[in-house]
Amino acid sequence: MSWKQRVPLLAAALWWGCLTTTGLLVVPMLFAHLPTAALAGQMAARLFTAQTWVAVGCGLPLLLASRSDEEGKRMDWAGGALLFVLGGVLLALVAEFAVAPRIVAREDLKLWHSVGSGMYLLQWLCAGVTLWKLASPRSSGPS
Repeated sequence: MSWKQRVPLLAAALWWGCLTTTGLLVVPMLFAHLPTAALAGQMAARLFTAQTWVAVGCGLPLLLASRSDEEGKRMDWAGGALLFVLGGVLLALVAEFAVAPRIVAREDLKLWHSVGSGMYLLQWLCAGVTLWKLASPRSSGPS
């Protein structure tokens, strides 16, 4: 496997792993161990902002890989990961710039927290599908 094949796989693994660790381990621990929910929420907001930039940073090499002939089949629009990469990065950016400010402002908190959580879950699924597709063995033809 060449480095051109490894970089997109590494980016997808980093993206999915970071989403998993932040959402399923770190943020719940903040709310369990920090003295107030407000303090935990402030720290969680910072972590989710950092996670947005991880998504963008991992999405860029994945999008560049879609232009490669080597990764073309795994990253194409039809059956590949490209739609999931674009969807996941878009979800991260919309959550950061449209949903998070409403949560921080405590504007209809229950609604916007639910929307943000749903978008985070969808982003996690997009990153997971991307990783799954990139890690799957190539369909082998005659050698």
